[in-house]
Amino acid sequence: METTMRITVLALGSRGDVQPLMALAMGLQLTGRYKVSFVTSNDFERAVRNHGLDFLSLGVNARELLGTEAAWDVLESGRNVIQGMWRIVRMMRPTLEQLMEKVWQASQEAEALIFSTLGVGAYHIAEKQRVPCFWALPFPFFNRTRSFPSLAFPFLPLGGSYNMLTHIMVEQLAQQLTGRLINRWRQERLALPPISLFKWPYGRMGGQPVSTLYSYSPSVVPKPPDWGEHIHVTGYWFLDHSSDWQPSADLVNFLEAGPPPVYIGFGSMSSRDPEATAQIVLEALKRSGQRGLIATGWGGLKRADLPDGVFKLESVPHDWLFPRVAAVVHHGGAGTTAAGLRAGVPSVLVPHFGDQPFWARRVVRLGVGPKAIPRKRMTAEMLGAAIATAVTDENIRARAAVLGERIRTEDGVGQAIEVVERGLGGSNAPRLPDQPARLAAWGNGGRYAHET
Repeated sequence: METTMRITVLALGSRGDVQPLMALAMGLQLTGRYKVSFVTSNDFERAVRNHGLDFLSLGVNARELLGTEAAWDVLESGRNVIQGMWRIVRMMRPTLEQLMEKVWQASQEAEALIFSTLGVGAYHIAEKQRVPCFWALPFPFFNRTRSFPSLAFPFLPLGGSYNMLTHIMVEQLAQQLTGRLINRWRQERLALPPISLFKWPYGRMGGQPVSTLYSYSPSVVPKPPDWGEHIHVTGYWFLDHSSDWQPSADLVNFLEAGPPPVYIGFGSMSSRDPEATAQIVLEALKRSGQRGLIATGWGGLKRADLPDGVFKLESVPHDWLFPRVAAVVHHGGAGTTAAGLRAGVPSVLVPHFGDQPFWARRVVRLGVGPKAIPRKRMTAEMLGAAIATAVTDENIRARAAVLGERIRTEDGVGQAIEVVERGLGGSNAPRLPDQPARLAAWGNGGRYAHET
């Protein structure tokens, strides 16, 4: 009888960071070879448990963590990113110490670790425990390339040397901001030697490269030619709604009462003035002549008296909703971007900060959406014109449909599991069923309750 290997998955961040890792964790557990513990913030406890995974708490609330005043300083300044990051790290220092301790406690029995973008504490635990680890990221970050600059720097047509330099600078910045804190923890808690503040440790461990899994489609961002064999662009890791989920009667009636509406929502990007944002959105819909679905969620869009032709959403699975709309307008987070592209409908991106401008550029470059609108510059006139273009431009609509069909044929979770299997030396591990069979098993399991 085969032994079940214990894998700990650390997912720290917003829903766009956590949900793909839930899909991967579920896929790993379905092989029957692995028992997966899922370590994340308290916000996602219900979703994790509903998916049949062991939930271990980080003792923090992601919504509060991502809605800090310092994060707003980074968002609104738009200029001094380094200063903003320094302020965030200083403010979050006690929280970071708590997070690292929680991860250490949750990983005592792990035989392998998979960690998200912000979960680098798991790297040091893997070194201490002498177990394999895999870094899972939803956007191309922390791997040097000459193909494009780091997401923390502006996109400038200065060539490969500039692009490479930006990645090196981000590595050094990250080490300078967090290295002392992590080194103290390594020495005092893990009894490991300190790491030079001028050395980027996360690319290698014990002389071997650390496997990196990028959970996006190679049809959206192809793998750069200068990335090694240990870096994998697997395809998206989608987690669809359960088969027993049903939309409200009011939503169904609204969708059936007219042409497909435009979805507008800004995900986890809270707004200090949600009423003003709502006014811009409503005026843009009026100017474009489109019906609209306004998502509240974390984005804070609120309005008590909506005009005819506008419906306010509380929580609806993107995989169910997006194929039913004419276009999706959103902030450009990795998860929402993925859902919009898979649906095969045009996207209008309103990037705020972080990786969002990168995805906005990709959407425009792929020709599946009009020119992006930075959040600080968004007006009703600009947004209305972009919506009208997305809905009426036949070339954009055709390219979006083709890309969506291509993405729907990919099996990102299956590809990622194969990488993990190889990394664990599991060449004789049981193979997953093919994609349609596995998706059917997940969908009929009643455990894929999706919260938007």
